[in-house]
Amino acid sequence: MLARDSGNDAVDINPPNAVYHIVTDTSDWLWAAFSLVTLCLLVMGCITFMRPRGKRLFHQLALIVLLTTSLSYFSMASDLGATPVVTEFRGEHQTRQVWYVRYIQWFITFPILLLELLLATGLSLSDILTTAFVSIFLVVMGLVGALVPSTYKWGYYTFGSTALFYIWFVLLWQAPRGTFAAAGTLRKGYIFSSIYLAFMLITYPICWALSEGANVISPTGEMIWYGILDIIAGPFFLFFFLWEIRGVDYHVFGLHSGKYTDLHSTRTSTEKPPVSA
Repeated sequence: MLARDSGNDAVDINPPNAVYHIVTDTSDWLWAAFSLVTLCLLVMGCITFMRPRGKRLFHQLALIVLLTTSLSYFSMASDLGATPVVTEFRGEHQTRQVWYVRYIQWFITFPILLLELLLATGLSLSDILTTAFVSIFLVVMGLVGALVPSTYKWGYYTFGSTALFYIWFVLLWQAPRGTFAAAGTLRKGYIFSSIYLAFMLITYPICWALSEGANVISPTGEMIWYGILDIIAGPFFLFFFLWEIRGVDYHVFGLHSGKYTDLHSTRTSTEKPPVSA
């Protein structure tokens, strides 16, 4: 968008720093997305603290995702967290806002979403951590590619797409073939949730290619597209996944703190304490 809106709004208080930038209507959409994510954050917070201690891990991971997303959308709605980058296909010295704050959001939330999902499977910890690292690699490739003004950005796009194929492989092939502690309910919940998330991940590279990549769609279209994806792949996914595993006994996940005090408390009452010297 080349035009500037007038009025006492975020776009005027924090003026855009690029030729192609968001406008007031875009900021209004981002404020709406921020409000929805924040509402989901408050609801998730209430649900989390209603659960007994030791059975909050999946809900606390969801809180981290929602809190990070809420802060990111507050920044973007305020027209903060972007840097101008020269576009590749719009002539010389034409700049576009690239929102690094969004990539910071994804850097935190993407691996946590995968942890949320994969911790419910029989995958080994090393496989889970490797998948989380690959997701971070994917986000970094997207950020670097978006900041590169030349055609070399598509090299980073290719690296990121390759990483995404690995994530799909883990979500849709490797993890479902593993052993689930609660084979019935837990496997069903994972299958539905992994297909849901994998499908949403397909659309992110498409949006990147048309916005930060080829500069085909405007920053407004970019914000609407990414906003819908972040809401569906964030709050909606988290509530869907937690609903799917609601009937699973938390102990089947094998997620124990390992603290000495926790282990010591499992002693039977017949065990005698050590005699002091």
